[in-house]
Amino acid sequence: MTWPTELRLNPEKSSLTVSFKNGARYVLGAERLRIESPSAEVRGHGGSQKPAPLTGKENVKIARLEPVGNYAVRIVFDDGHDSGLYSWDYLAELGATT
Repeated sequence: MTWPTELRLNPEKSSLTVSFKNGARYVLGAERLRIESPSAEVRGHGGSQKPAPLTGKENVKIARLEPVGNYAVRIVFDDGHDSGLYSWDYLAELGATT
């Protein structure tokens, strides 16, 4: 498991900087975090049909971060979406594929 050393929102709440113990550091935009949410709403509910890709999230902001145990963070967005749990490994994966 990849372990973060810091999560920091920029003042505009439009990006999240994640620094990891291994020295990696990624800046992830709020729009990307929202459309790549690991929630069932975005990924699908286990059925064979995946929902259509999200659009129209260019201006979404991060309202707040909520820690979830020692393994993830819940990102609450200003459009009301709050059901995705972003594991440390998932945040590292998103950052590495930027």
